[in-house]
Amino acid sequence: MRAIGLGLILLTAPVTAACNQPADARTSTPSDATTTEGAPYVLNDTQVWTVPDPVSGRDYEVFVSLPPSYEARPQRRYPVLYVTDADYAFPIIRQITRRMNLDGPVIEEFILVGLSYSRGDSGVVSRNRDYTPTPNGPRRASSTVHGQGAAYQTYLKTQALPFIEGRFRADPARRLLLGHSYGGLLGAQILFTDPTLFSAYALGSPSFWFDDRHMMTMEADYARTHRDLPADVFMYVGGWEVPGPDRRNTSGADMVADVRTMERSLKSRAYSGLTVRSVVLEDEDHLSIAPTGFTRALEALLPATR
Repeated sequence: MRAIGLGLILLTAPVTAACNQPADARTSTPSDATTTEGAPYVLNDTQVWTVPDPVSGRDYEVFVSLPPSYEARPQRRYPVLYVTDADYAFPIIRQITRRMNLDGPVIEEFILVGLSYSRGDSGVVSRNRDYTPTPNGPRRASSTVHGQGAAYQTYLKTQALPFIEGRFRADPARRLLLGHSYGGLLGAQILFTDPTLFSAYALGSPSFWFDDRHMMTMEADYARTHRDLPADVFMYVGGWEVPGPDRRNTSGADMVADVRTMERSLKSRAYSGLTVRSVVLEDEDHLSIAPTGFTRALEALLPATR
C-alpha cells in the first residue's frame, strides 16, 4: 500500500504510484527509523493505484481508503463512494467519516475511492476536459480543452470501476458518486445517459450553468425517451452561490435557482425509481461549502443503521 501525503494532496501536487503494484506504506510516527524529519505529512492506511485509459493513453490515479472493519470481516462486501477531484476531496471525506463515527455509527462503512487527475496534467486541465459535456467552455477558460466527459465516463465504466471491483470487496449494486462543481456536472451527465452506472448521486454545487445550461437540455431529452430514472439523488448548493456584488460567487450564475429548477423538473417527471432532494446551505459559497456539503451528502446517502 502507498500512504498518501496529505500536504501534497491539498496543494494538488501529483501523487506517484507504481502501475498496479502496491508500494510500501509510509508512516509519520517518530518510532519509524525511515522517517525523515520535515517530510510531508502522510495519510496512513490509504493506497494509490494507477488505472490507465487505453483509449486516450492517459494514466489516471485512484486513491483508496478501506473501512475499519475491512480486514476483520472478510465475507462482507461494502458500498463504494467514488469522489471526483480526489486531490482535495478524498482526504476531507475520509476524515469527516471517521470523525462522525467516533461515538458510534452515523455513516455506514464504505470503501472510499478518489478519482484523481490524469498524470502530467494540472487539475484545471484535467477537470475542464474530463468533467464537461460539451466543448463550449467559458471564455475565461477558452485556452483549455472541454467536452470530453463522455470519453471519461466510458473510462470509468470500462476501466476504473472494474479495477476496484476486481481488487476489493466492493458491492457493485451500491456504487455512489460524489462530485462538486464540474464534478457535479459530470455526475448529472452520467445520471442522464447511464443512470444505473451508480445507484446514488451527490451533486454538489453542480455547474448546471455550463454551456447555456446544457444539462437542463440533457434532463429534458432523457425525460422524452424514458419512463423511469432509477437513482437516489442528493444535491447541495451554497446560499451565496447567487449573483450580486456582495456575494462570494465564482461563476456569476444563480446556482441556487439552477438546483431548485433541476429538482422541480425531476420531481415533475414522477419517476417511480427516483428519490431526489436538495439543500441550500446558508452562509456558504462555492469553495467554503465543500466540507459541510460532503457531510450532508454522507448523511443522506450512507446513513448507518442503528
